[in-house]
Amino acid sequence: MAPLPQPFTIPYSAEAVADLHQRLDNTRFPLGVANEQWKYGMEQEWFRSFLQYWRHEFSWEKQVAKMNALPNYRVEVDGIPLHFVHMKGRGPAPLPIITTHGWPWSYWDYRDVAQQLADPESFGGSALDSFDVVVPSLPGFGYSSPLPVGHLSTRDVAHLWNKLMTEVLGYPTYCAHGGDWGAIVTAELAHAHAATLHGAHITLPMFFGLNRADITASDYDEEEKHYPELMKTRMATATSHYTVQGIEPETLAYAMHDSPAGMAAWLIERRRLWSDSADASGHRDVERAFTMEELATLVSIYWFTETFGSSCRMYYGRTNEPWKPEHNRTPIMEAPTAMAVFPGDLIFLPRRAAERVANIQRWTRMPAGGHFAAAEEPELVANDVAEFFRTYR
Repeated sequence: MAPLPQPFTIPYSAEAVADLHQRLDNTRFPLGVANEQWKYGMEQEWFRSFLQYWRHEFSWEKQVAKMNALPNYRVEVDGIPLHFVHMKGRGPAPLPIITTHGWPWSYWDYRDVAQQLADPESFGGSALDSFDVVVPSLPGFGYSSPLPVGHLSTRDVAHLWNKLMTEVLGYPTYCAHGGDWGAIVTAELAHAHAATLHGAHITLPMFFGLNRADITASDYDEEEKHYPELMKTRMATATSHYTVQGIEPETLAYAMHDSPAGMAAWLIERRRLWSDSADASGHRDVERAFTMEELATLVSIYWFTETFGSSCRMYYGRTNEPWKPEHNRTPIMEAPTAMAVFPGDLIFLPRRAAERVANIQRWTRMPAGGHFAAAEEPELVANDVAEFFRTYR
């Protein structure tokens, strides 16, 4: 018998907030010489203003109340605790969909996408496009904790998601969407669980079986010819975290688990570098993409759940365990797949190459947005998801 999800209340602790405030008050800052242009990483003047906001203006209690206004649940699947939001669609025949976040994201990044998918009529759409939306926290992230094993692979998560949707929630077939780790998990579903999947919608081009070394100039169309240089530039900002979190995540975790300022600097710098945060001159300002409240909520979820360390463990699995196919059928990603390309993302691959390994049915080039597409451009994401899955109703 499948386990039954239990209603879950996001906890609030005044004592934990007081401890955070004390730690922030005692922050010891580095010298910060000659770093006005963020040359060496997080710039101190801006960061001091953020910590001031987090300490004196931000209300974690109010954010917890907002999170508890959504229908939260917890369930244990194969010994792994899973937290998820389950928003029932307001329409005559909602399609079930599971949306998966990445790092450094949280389930809360999908709140606006989920609301539009569940109740499209309130956003100017049609109730015929409504979804039953399941928004889980990845295992070891946020309220899907504590993680009782060393680490899980994206394949492991895909198996958990399939059980959550089909056995726990009782959906025989469902849709899937994701970005970052969520795109990889969704690609795993398209490969290993195509029989139960209407289709897969991703915002990061993760296509199993595609060897990037085999991509040639002829694979790029006119609008894609700038992708190799763009990807080279964008991926230069995404090497430090992957290296350390893929090799020794626990060593990094000691510092981040003890210092809220240190953890915030590490997380927010990813947000600044990977979002569509650059102005016309190329200068990046994280507040072009996210408000102070959104950033403080993100770091607070990681801080109060004590999950920075376990959230990094997935990188270890990705680095040390080569991906292996679960079957030899073609295309490798059998489920109908849609790709939404956001101009400020990190990885850019040509459609022709993706079509060699995936059942590509839709390919959308977006006008704005970066790596955190669901949080940066929720309306674009929700509209593209709705249009793709309209065919499968």
